[in-house]
Amino acid sequence: MSESGLRSGQLADAAGVNPQTLRYYERRGLLTAPRRSPGGHRLYPADAVTLLRVIKTAQRLGFTLDEVADLLDAGRHRHRGRSDNGLQVRAREKLVEVEQKLADLTVIRDTLRAAISAGCDDLVACAGSSCCPLPFAELAGRNDRADTC
Repeated sequence: MSESGLRSGQLADAAGVNPQTLRYYERRGLLTAPRRSPGGHRLYPADAVTLLRVIKTAQRLGFTLDEVADLLDAGRHRHRGRSDNGLQVRAREKLVEVEQKLADLTVIRDTLRAAISAGCDDLVACAGSSCCPLPFAELAGRNDRADTC
C-alpha cells in the first residue's frame, strides 16, 4: 500500500476479488468511488479491504447484493431505537429462508434416495409405475403400462 491508498489491483488481491468486481460494486453503490492519483490511478482507502470482505462474507451467507447494500446503508445511517432494518432482523429473515431451503433439499435428497433404492432407471417408465417414489408418479394417469421397478 502506498501512503495515498491502494490501487485497484492491490485492493482486489488483498480482498480476494478481481478488479472488475471493484468497478461493479462502485456502480452498485456498495463501494464508494475512489479518489484518483495524479496519474489517474484509482486509490482506495485501506478500510476498503474490510468492506469487500464483509460484502463477500454476506453473500456467502446467502444475502443478495441488494440485501447487502441495504444492510450497509442501515449500518451507515443507524437510527437509534429502530431495529426494523438492522442485521439482527435481516439475519433472522435470512435464517428462515435458509431453513426452508434446507427442508426442501431434505425432501429432494430423500426422494432421490428412494428413487435409487426403487431402481428407477427411466423417467417415463417410472412415471407410470405404482412403485416409483418420484412425485410425478402420482400426477401421471395410471394406464395399461406394466410397472417396472
